[in-house]
Amino acid sequence: MTSGKGPPPVYHSCMDTKLLELLVCPVTKGPLVYDREKHELLSRSARLAYPVRDGIPILLEHEARPLTEEEAARPPAPASVP
Repeated sequence: MTSGKGPPPVYHSCMDTKLLELLVCPVTKGPLVYDREKHELLSRSARLAYPVRDGIPILLEHEARPLTEEEAARPPAPASVP
């Protein structure tokens, strides 16, 4: 019998830049910034961080976590050029 636990989630280190340009915060319709280290899309206007699981953004308000004061105040990282 198995323990019921599945394999650990797979996180992709980058998001498709074209997709990221199209996505907006579902709460405020503002821009999202991808945090590669935490695998999250940050909405500074809504002060929420949406998870990215298996390369799929989960843009549901009840799945998002609130940003800390430090995260909300931090300027966005410059976009990397391929």
